[in-house]
Amino acid sequence: MFIGIDHGTTGIRFASPEGAFRISREEARGFDAGMLSRLCPLDHIRLIAVTYSMGDNFSEILPIRAVTNRGLVSREGAGKHIGGGTRVFDAVLGSGLPAIAVPGLHRASPTDPRFRVYSHQASPEKVGIAYEVHQTLGDDFVVADVSSNTVTVLVSGGRITGAIDACIFAPGLLQGALDVDAIRKVDRGELSANDAFQHAGVEYHLPEPERVPALALHAAMEIAALRVLAPGAKAALAGTLGPQVAPEVERLLGEPVTVFDEWCASRGLWKIARDVSAGKKEILGIRVRV
Repeated sequence: MFIGIDHGTTGIRFASPEGAFRISREEARGFDAGMLSRLCPLDHIRLIAVTYSMGDNFSEILPIRAVTNRGLVSREGAGKHIGGGTRVFDAVLGSGLPAIAVPGLHRASPTDPRFRVYSHQASPEKVGIAYEVHQTLGDDFVVADVSSNTVTVLVSGGRITGAIDACIFAPGLLQGALDVDAIRKVDRGELSANDAFQHAGVEYHLPEPERVPALALHAAMEIAALRVLAPGAKAALAGTLGPQVAPEVERLLGEPVTVFDEWCASRGLWKIARDVSAGKKEILGIRVRV
């Protein structure tokens, strides 16, 4: 049995070929590896694909025991710090179960070098999303993951070409890029840059009727922007809000968009575990070294 673990902003999702479950990041502070028996007996697990936070201090798929500092440059930065994801990572590592760590996309990643103007492009679970979408749409697509934040990934020629991270462009429900007003508040010492990021989403700045249309507009803009590099790429949406924004994204792009649900990342991750176990040496251009 293969398991994928998606470390999301508000919850952690676990999936296998036979089932899935979700726990909040607060609940995850009490996680132990025995909880994986909800998917299958522990002695049936062949490989687990784990994601954690930004995954920005390694750029290859590695055994979980081979990454340092849980795969992070630092815990500081743009993100929600609760402790549940840390508990899950450490519990899997300490369990002795076979597991691999999937990296995020950053300056050391094998993406188009022009994306490296930014230190970070996407967190590791987006690799899982891209792999799941790849199973359906093939080698050329753009997928926008729309939920608490919005991150959009381009795959062309079967390789991850680049991505636009949450703190750069399109807002999500809760998080987003810092605009002029936010920068002024940070400079005045009214809040930290991370606090500003945590409160830059549409929920904090727009009345309820305007939120979904705004999310759809900016997601469509990111998809269109990345298509500069791959004009024929198919369009896809994922994340908890993907189904809600889909009709307006389709209208704006003038074409059908394939919609994946909130389990897209964890499903893609168990398929990465399956294919790495079978001997695959590269996942969407990311080297496998296990």
